Amino acid sequence: MDNKTPQLPEQNQAGDTLYEHHAFTADKGQAPLRIDKWLMNKVENATRNKIQAAAKDGNIYVNEVAVKSNYKVKPLDEIRVLFSHPPFENLLVGENMPIDIVYEDDALLVVNKPAGIVVHPGHGNYSGTLINGLIHHFDNLPKNSSDRPGLVHRIDKDTSGLLVVAKTEHAMAHLSKQFKDKTSEREYVAIVWGNMNEDEGTIEGNIGRHPKNRLQNTVYLEDEADNGKPAVTHYKVIERLTYVTLVSCKLETGRTHQIRVHMKHIGHTLFNDVRYGGERILKGTTFTKYKQFVDNCFKILPRQALHAKTLGFEHPTTGEFMRFETPVPQDMSDCIEKWRGYSKHMDI
Repeated sequence: MDNKTPQLPEQNQAGDTLYEHHAFTADKGQAPLRIDKWLMNKVENATRNKIQAAAKDGNIYVNEVAVKSNYKVKPLDEIRVLFSHPPFENLLVGENMPIDIVYEDDALLVVNKPAGIVVHPGHGNYSGTLINGLIHHFDNLPKNSSDRPGLVHRIDKDTSGLLVVAKTEHAMAHLSKQFKDKTSEREYVAIVWGNMNEDEGTIEGNIGRHPKNRLQNTVYLEDEADNGKPAVTHYKVIERLTYVTLVSCKLETGRTHQIRVHMKHIGHTLFNDVRYGGERILKGTTFTKYKQFVDNCFKILPRQALHAKTLGFEHPTTGEFMRFETPVPQDMSDCIEKWRGYSKHMDI
């Protein structure tokens, strides 16, 4: 079931203007499930209380009919959530902010995003995003299938690194197809907990929303595979640093939190990844000095240790394959250096 592009405002029977915030189609094999529970797994950051309040106010529609929160979702139901105000993320305001542009021409630009910057507006982040900066600097950026100007793909707030932004409709369509067809090249560098057994390998496992923690995704295998979407990550060890490992990860697919989820799945959670438990000491000794050392590393790198280092794609106009690289940022390189020093001390 996909979240469709929001439609233009419409009026209800009372004549009030309503704006579509979410639209879904239930799967063919959907088992009966209360709509408040169903929507909790589909709408990011939504609580059951908020969903129930929306249903009580007549804002949840199934097959064009308003329903209560105890309605049971059935296969192929058309589900819409409408409110009297436009989605905040659609009220885009340009903001003058510095953007690190690695490359630019008439069709596209490649941006090096720092950690801490949200890529697009969403719940709780309606300003200060990369898109706010882009629409200030560039006019008439084409919108993607989610109605977001210029965005071909995205990376998480606390992940640093490269993004390609389309400046024309042709570039948007061409680049989006490359990402869908898995012909683009994306390499990340990560610090993960533990000393990996193999020098390289491939992680395959469908990724979907975690059944208990809605802020996380998880891997679903075998009989439960339908709960997620196919995901493939290829990894290679760059350097072993005693209780952590520096790895290269190449994405074959692009699921939300893919590297973070896949690495946790094989027992190597990203260093200081708070959402997935990497902010705890997962490997090492019980000595107080070691705990202090790790805490210092956390202070140097106060985010998940993940950087989108390499981005490659075919230029939508010239057909030339272009590859861009950006160095690991200072916070992450400082953390790596501290672990190198610790590893040398351990070798003595």
